[in-house]
Amino acid sequence: MPRTDRMFRLLHLLRSLPAPVTATRLAAETGVSERTLYRDIDALRSAGAVIDGAAGYGYTLTEDPALPPQMFDRLEVEAIVLGLAEVRQIADPALAAAAESALARLTATLPERVQRQAAHAVTMAYRLDDPAPAPFAGLLRQAAWDERAVDLCYVDAEGRRTERRIWPLAVVFTDRMPALLAWCCLRGDFRNFLLPRIEDAVLAAEHFRPRRAALLRQMMERLKSGA
Repeated sequence: MPRTDRMFRLLHLLRSLPAPVTATRLAAETGVSERTLYRDIDALRSAGAVIDGAAGYGYTLTEDPALPPQMFDRLEVEAIVLGLAEVRQIADPALAAAAESALARLTATLPERVQRQAAHAVTMAYRLDDPAPAPFAGLLRQAAWDERAVDLCYVDAEGRRTERRIWPLAVVFTDRMPALLAWCCLRGDFRNFLLPRIEDAVLAAEHFRPRRAALLRQMMERLKSGA
């Protein structure tokens, strides 16, 4: 692992693992010897990170140089924790992991009193059912960002299988299962596709830039009107 990547990885571990984190754990997670780990800790301190602790006791990141200080009131903290917890409950593994990482990074920038509020928030998100499978969620999100067409194999509620090209506009997490909002080139119209019913998804060479934002606005207006 290149040293720059290793330093970012070390910062992430200090943000996200329960403190204090031992040198042995940090060295194992970053793939270096403990001697190298001590040098990396010193390098982070020289760059402005306030890291409490020492060899044999473990380390705690108390001030993160990579993020500016943040200030939220208690209700805002509750909203942030609840929102990210909901993402962890309903999203695909990659997005859920991103939510967990985001919360750790954000919490690291808060004053100690507000950090305690985040750690012991009184509002929680919990789902009795496991989230519906969405194996192509990451590919579809990236295709929407890149405004790139996707070839789908889709099975509808009656079990009919169709192959079609779509322009992905947005992934929506509903109370039942995630859905893809898209322009369907086969039908020449907007369509919703339930992610668990997508059997296969392959990126196509076709791009539809810069039409995603405009098409998404049109689709949302149609949905709001009940069309």
